[in-house]
Amino acid sequence: MKGDADVGTDSAEARRELEDRIQGASPLARDTQTPGSAGHSQAHESAVKHVTGRADYIDDLKVPADCLHLALALSPVAHGRLTRLDLDRVRALPGVVDAVGFHEVPGHTDIGPVFPGDPIFVEEEISYAGQVLFAVAADSHAAARDAVKAALEADVLTIDEQPASLDAVAAAEHGEFVRPTHVQQSGDWEATLAGASQVVEGKQFVGGQEHFYLEGQACLVTPTEDEGVVVHTSNQHPSETQKLVAEVLGIPFHAVTVEVRRMGGGFGGKETQASPWACIAALIARRTGRAARLRLPRAEDIRVTGKRHPFHNRYRLAVDELGVIQGGEITVIGDCGYSPDLSDAIVDRAMFHADNAYSLGAARVTGHRARTHTASNTAFRGFGGPQGMMVIEAAMDDIARRVGEDPLTVRKRNLYRQGRDVTHYGQTVEQLGLLHELVERLEASSDYWARREAIRDFNVGSPVIKRGLALTPVKFGISFTAKHLNQAGALLHVYTDGSVQINHGGTEMGQGLHTKICQVVARELSLDMEAVRITATRTDKVPNTSPTAASSGADLNGMAARDACLTLKARLFDFAAEHYALDREAMRLEAGHLVAGEGESERRIPWGELVQAAYLGRVSLSEKGFYATPLIHYDRGTGQGRPFYYYAFGAAVAEVSVDTLSGEYQVDRVDILHDVGDSLNPAIDIGQVEGGFIQGMGWLTSEELRWNEAGRLISDGPATYKIPTYGDLPPEFNVELMEGHPNSMASIYRSKAVGEPPFMLGISVWSALRDALASLADYREAPRLDTPATPERVLMAAEALRSRHSGWPPAFEEPTP
Repeated sequence: MKGDADVGTDSAEARRELEDRIQGASPLARDTQTPGSAGHSQAHESAVKHVTGRADYIDDLKVPADCLHLALALSPVAHGRLTRLDLDRVRALPGVVDAVGFHEVPGHTDIGPVFPGDPIFVEEEISYAGQVLFAVAADSHAAARDAVKAALEADVLTIDEQPASLDAVAAAEHGEFVRPTHVQQSGDWEATLAGASQVVEGKQFVGGQEHFYLEGQACLVTPTEDEGVVVHTSNQHPSETQKLVAEVLGIPFHAVTVEVRRMGGGFGGKETQASPWACIAALIARRTGRAARLRLPRAEDIRVTGKRHPFHNRYRLAVDELGVIQGGEITVIGDCGYSPDLSDAIVDRAMFHADNAYSLGAARVTGHRARTHTASNTAFRGFGGPQGMMVIEAAMDDIARRVGEDPLTVRKRNLYRQGRDVTHYGQTVEQLGLLHELVERLEASSDYWARREAIRDFNVGSPVIKRGLALTPVKFGISFTAKHLNQAGALLHVYTDGSVQINHGGTEMGQGLHTKICQVVARELSLDMEAVRITATRTDKVPNTSPTAASSGADLNGMAARDACLTLKARLFDFAAEHYALDREAMRLEAGHLVAGEGESERRIPWGELVQAAYLGRVSLSEKGFYATPLIHYDRGTGQGRPFYYYAFGAAVAEVSVDTLSGEYQVDRVDILHDVGDSLNPAIDIGQVEGGFIQGMGWLTSEELRWNEAGRLISDGPATYKIPTYGDLPPEFNVELMEGHPNSMASIYRSKAVGEPPFMLGISVWSALRDALASLADYREAPRLDTPATPERVLMAAEALRSRHSGWPPAFEEPTP
């Protein structure tokens, strides 16, 4: 089979087992498919609604006239004890319908998504500034907010403030962890370091990131007649919210229905941290018998929710005279905030990606999960992978300056290759040819070496403005690292007029997942896209779903939808063979028809007619689909396994100009070549690559989270937290999808995930900034540049280099009179 030489034995066997269910009706399915179906560019299924304002988000939903509105009272201190709370006085305030706190919860009070540690309200211990003390319900949002303010001014509570721990490194040194430390190891790394001809080492701080979704945290809960609730929520994990709401209320899961039609962005911030608000609103709804709406104002949203984990990284690597890594050790410390949340898996993924696309040789990677008195940090696009990649990309630049080579040369020498194709956690890296070809193609198409020479010449003659260039690759593992989450379901209905409805467990947050699922169904049933309608994700249609995260939405749910189509199609074929006396073997769906036979004996039956006949023949026109990712496994005891089904690859070249007297800079040009296998929808995929890159660039350059000494977040709005804007787009922005390399694994139509991998392409901008600054030291030293690389940090790095290297200030000749 084509491509088997580039994959391992297990992978090849799994691929052969699934081959017939992946390729479609024939080897030419990709060429003969219906335009608009999977594999073609197709507009987002809600595009017109988005641009006309007809797309309903949570705050657009119509509510009953007696709907209650909620506001939250938040802790003003980062650490302390709540010694007194008088909710009776709160309930007596004007306009207050109800007020609830820890002791009003009838069921579970801990809503930790994986591990305990997340109380729905403060009982006694306060763990971060912004933690929820109590909630107030009133007839309007303004009245609820006024009531919270009045309650706090009326002194209804007493807090004993205590010192806060805000330093993750100090917490790690004192053993303050939310989860145990984990280690991955391959080979004798200590002996390798001891015998090294040279050792390169360094430290870095990688800042966190606010999700800054356009639609904030919001939910609407209505009580039902059977003591249950219906929850409308902006949420990436409806099944988890169903579970937590049920446990908080002390009712069975089946009494809670969670619905998600769309989100105005999520990025991981609504994977676990959308649930608390649904739990609080559900509590009010059941206590009062009235609908309850809760939406967080932007500043509160930013203060109460977790961020991308800040990381403190360090490395010691043994390298040879060519800059090739022989082995060493890498340590990452994730600042997890006050509770575990998803930090165990996030720090694991940082460890998995501490190699990025490079062989580490004999290496040990250690991951600590530090506890601090800040909001519990959570999932964010890349899920720890970007923070892990940063440490090895810093090392690549440092190694290059040590051995006197261009950073691209050193990166290429260290790429995974034949003979060095096994990661430090024991997984074999497949499609090595694709990785090398992608880097080489981008190197050529971006004119890297000609631009490198021009930039060096420019910098020699420019004492203040310095230009930098960097090409950085991405190797990102695709799968949930928690094995049980790698499953998905779908529900397919065909109605008697031939129209089709599909529902699945994934959620739509603007990334085009619903569009791709519709395309899959249209392709499998050979229908126009207009014939396929997708409905809101609901826990009473497809149960026990995984979160839409880990870039797996299309991989998992696309396969589940296709499984439902294949089963239903086979049932219709069996019926048609008997009902119409047709040859079952030569039967196929084509352009809205059932086609049987060839040439003169060919018979074509319209889809609608076939469906109507099947209904009259009492054939079921509904089917469920299911998919579970094969092969993946990981043994935490040994730190070895195959946690990822496959890897997605990419590379980016960034060029920057830096004013070394002010630290200001601009991104002049970006070239990207990204691997998505055989794209399900090239237009959507290119949009994901562009958006992911810009978001990654923002994380590393302008988006700075700042807390004051008391532990209160002070960058809590767009005036103090700067996401990239339109003006930050590089004037020349070239994005291309890698073609001709279908996924080596049996994914949906051989496509690859595209949600998270492009985010790490933004590392090229940070590396280009370091390259520009290195010119101040004649490229003999790469400066330490923590992130975000704000102009202040860039200026300090420039000044540090100048203090160590001569030639400044430049000698200017006096002008001739």
